[in-house]
Amino acid sequence: MVSARRVVYLLLALSLLAGALTGAQLYYRLSYLWVLLLAGSWLMAKTALRGIQVNRRARFLRSQVGQVFEERYEVRNPGRIPRLWIEVRDDSSLPGTSGSHVVTMIGSKESRTYVARTRLEERGVFPLGPTVIASGDLFGLFPTERSIPNSEALLVYPMLVPVHDFPNPPGLLPGGEALRRRTAQITSNAAGVREYEPGDPLHRIHWLSTARRNRLMAKEFELDPLADVWLFVDADRSVHLSKPLPEEEFVMTAVWQKRTQFDLPPSTIEYGVSIASSLARYYLQRGRAVGTVYSNSQLKVLPSDRGGRQLNKILESLAVVQAVGEMPLEGLVEVQARHLPRGSTAVIITPSTSESVFRTTDVLLRRGLRPVVVLLDGSTFGGEDNPDELAASLEFLGVPVCRVAFNDDLSKVLSNAVSQPNLVKAW
Repeated sequence: MVSARRVVYLLLALSLLAGALTGAQLYYRLSYLWVLLLAGSWLMAKTALRGIQVNRRARFLRSQVGQVFEERYEVRNPGRIPRLWIEVRDDSSLPGTSGSHVVTMIGSKESRTYVARTRLEERGVFPLGPTVIASGDLFGLFPTERSIPNSEALLVYPMLVPVHDFPNPPGLLPGGEALRRRTAQITSNAAGVREYEPGDPLHRIHWLSTARRNRLMAKEFELDPLADVWLFVDADRSVHLSKPLPEEEFVMTAVWQKRTQFDLPPSTIEYGVSIASSLARYYLQRGRAVGTVYSNSQLKVLPSDRGGRQLNKILESLAVVQAVGEMPLEGLVEVQARHLPRGSTAVIITPSTSESVFRTTDVLLRRGLRPVVVLLDGSTFGGEDNPDELAASLEFLGVPVCRVAFNDDLSKVLSNAVSQPNLVKAW
């Protein structure tokens, strides 16, 4: 575009020079033409984006890996001057975004809409923007653009797979005393009353205390005597592996299909996060309290709780897990294991085949905890170490072991873990 403007400047200079040397009126008239062309193009470019509005709206700002994210764009021209063309460019960091589009011939007080569909292939938080609108003059001599900052962000959860059966050991506390820990869930263990707060449901109001104190009082509860489930996700950068993504032929019709098969990238951290998310949903659906522990740049501990809100918290937390941690699995488990009550289930998800995994599991058993180990077979992700020896050692301790390899159907592998020959039920 700049080169075309330089050509016009050169033609103007040559016309003036030729007119000065020869005195011919033709060259002066050509000079007037180039000046009018530059002035008209500049004026058209200055007004090309004046008043133009671009709105982008998404129905949902939370989605899941493998799903199709839909976003509606509206380009509006509230002025009286028609616009020849408007380019909308989506500069968000969302991989594979398809929001960029060119809209032509927008009349006065007219709007155009289009829908952009993007297959979500990575989890994380992605700002929806900035959005750049560009236009210019008829000859493209003075391109102009304006950036619209982002106002919303898309949260992409890890991929969830259905798990129908998995080691679900009961706690050591059935029939025992209630855990002295307050919870927002309604349980059979009433702990006392407190003043009513906005947002408390009406069925939590204790009417006798309300009548006695002449103000609204709400009941408080404590957790049922069930042991917690803790998911330990190994995010140590030194143990994780990945292979290059295979090249796939792009099929345009696949973008319009909301439900198509999606395969996880050949990365142990992606498989580990997906497994942790799926197991969290599995245990929460069975009334267990679930917490998570992992270490990115720093240790992250999500306290255990129950219910759908806890699942959302877990998915939000696991959505940003990356294999950049420096804390080994042994230290990760040791930091939190001392705070877990006896009988709690500790699910360890790791691609490591070192002896530290065996030592960590042995320590958990000695503390009265119930470990379950999910081993990611690094040899199928481009590594060299085979987990056969480690799996045999863990089975000798009576610890359930579930092995997952690249391209495995996670739903089948996790759901059939109890019946696999390399898994021994210790309970």
